[in-house]
Amino acid sequence: MTKNTADETKKTYTKQGAADSAARKGTRVMGTVLVTSGTGKTGRRVAERLAALGVPVRAGSRAGSRAGEVPFDWQDESGWAAALDGTEAAYVAYYPDLAVPGAAGAMAAFGRVAAASGLRRVVLLSGRGEPQAAVAEEALRGACGEVELTVVRSAFFAQNFSEGALLDSVLGGELVFPAGSTAEPFLDIDDLADVVVAALTGDGHAGAVYELTGPRSLTFQEAAEELGRAAGRPVRYVPVSAPAYAEVLEGFGVSGPEAGFLAELFATLLDGHNSATTDDVKRVLGREAKEFTAFTREAARDGAWHG
Repeated sequence: MTKNTADETKKTYTKQGAADSAARKGTRVMGTVLVTSGTGKTGRRVAERLAALGVPVRAGSRAGSRAGEVPFDWQDESGWAAALDGTEAAYVAYYPDLAVPGAAGAMAAFGRVAAASGLRRVVLLSGRGEPQAAVAEEALRGACGEVELTVVRSAFFAQNFSEGALLDSVLGGELVFPAGSTAEPFLDIDDLADVVVAALTGDGHAGAVYELTGPRSLTFQEAAEELGRAAGRPVRYVPVSAPAYAEVLEGFGVSGPEAGFLAELFATLLDGHNSATTDDVKRVLGREAKEFTAFTREAARDGAWHG
């Protein structure tokens, strides 16, 4: 993975294209940005890009123990006002998912605190084609008053195969998942982070809802084949039902209720209604979204599947 140093971050940011003139058009110097879940897959990338642009960043984490981090826990509202104090904008990535019970309530509460703090702008990460996530979006929109809100709805992350829940499956050569033969336009998280930063730092995004996808839809069988070629090891896709996948998750130590929720969520999202691609990455950044093949090659080069 890319080293988390200032020089490497700047090199990576430029290489990934987020410094394209189209992406930077309208960009202005901003005050401090709170990045909730600032050490997670998306939050870390957003924080790195903001820092590379010279934007002051406050990374929220439950521990808040390292330099540049502040305590921020979605289960403890008491610390939110302090984390937002003096900030101008925020990237909101709710953990574990906007579709879970209680997410809408948390979004409404965050919106009220954000409005009271004088926050100017919020960019919210949401799930594409998730009805319950849309309810949470509306809860935030209704509570944040004059705060500018941009919603970024994401397709299935390509990085789930390289640094997420499915990494061990790829390493083990057997990708067990409840997707059937449905195609999905996997999104590279680097593209997501670039869009988020453009919305945080540029004008013209207030009120927008972006649906981000990769440029091509693949079935999980096709994805497994590409992953295998890049990783240099056979990767076989094994389609299973949602209940069977819940049992797999429980075998990895996930609690029964959470395993059942996740399995049903994946099965619902991968029923075909999210298969179409969009051009929203290009609309925001002025360039095409990253191809899944390019993602697999870069991940292999960076050692994602050397385990």
